[in-house]
Amino acid sequence: MTATLLRTAAELHARARTGRRAVVMTMGALHEGHATLIRTARGIAGPDGEVVVTVFVNPLQFGAGEDLDRYPRTLDADIELAEQAGADAVFAPSVDEVYPGGEPQVRVTAGPMGERLEGAARPGHFDGMLTVVAKLLHLTRPDIALYGQKDAQQLALIRRMVRDLNFGVEIVGVPTVREEDGLALSSRNRYLSPAERRTALALSQALFAGRDRHAAQQALRARASEVPSTRARAEALSAIGESRAAADAHAVATTAGGPVAVRAAARLVLDEAARLTPPLTLDYLALVDPSDFTEIGDDFTGEAVLAVAARVGTTRLIDNIPLTFGTFGAAS
Repeated sequence: MTATLLRTAAELHARARTGRRAVVMTMGALHEGHATLIRTARGIAGPDGEVVVTVFVNPLQFGAGEDLDRYPRTLDADIELAEQAGADAVFAPSVDEVYPGGEPQVRVTAGPMGERLEGAARPGHFDGMLTVVAKLLHLTRPDIALYGQKDAQQLALIRRMVRDLNFGVEIVGVPTVREEDGLALSSRNRYLSPAERRTALALSQALFAGRDRHAAQQALRARASEVPSTRARAEALSAIGESRAAADAHAVATTAGGPVAVRAAARLVLDEAARLTPPLTLDYLALVDPSDFTEIGDDFTGEAVLAVAARVGTTRLIDNIPLTFGTFGAAS
């Protein structure tokens, strides 16, 4: 399969369409995470459908002092990777094609959810992101658009925009792709020196520590609930020869856990990373409700996102994992 390079919306609109069109939006510098998105899009679109990958470094998403000028631009390599992953076309418009009148005077506003976490750290970022996503959805006219779950807040805002503004497109989230050591794939990873990369592993390690603490807590609670907490319980435990172990499990399961324990376990890893050379500088660690990205309470039940952002050297990285509270099953 050969991926066709398209520079204008007119060229894209002139293509014959039969099946469904699936779009993967990127800012280029493609890696295996993007390839996974493209392969997923290929599977959804099917042999009769079309997969379009957009490559556009959106200036509206970069604030003062951010890395717009140094952001990697590798179009030839991007086309090759997209083609190998199953794309039919790469749409790589110029800034003038996307913003023909200069910076747009009318923009999409992310609202309160866009002012939290990443929005607080990068004011205006989500307004710029949603504005270009809206424009690219209009320019590419897809049936399906796919985004990575690594950018969880971005994905949540895109879903909200599509729902609130009645875009006729299905939004699909694709799980985060990681390297063997756990580091989430990102175009910015190439900025890290070997020493910085070792420190950067603390982001995923912190998330995994929170997840594992939650899973252990859930398992202990399940074990403690197997027999009633009555005299019959004590006799039953004694009869199977594990009274002390089960009592310990019960005690641990009924102590502070849930969101408190998850945050504490993750924070411990990040605090240790702050003392490394080079150090990790934390922007935020948050355990949030994915519907609005507000912090969850201690009695929260349902789906949640444990998210972290930090700097190592001059590189800012983000990561997250989903968790489920309120059941005895391990976290997802």
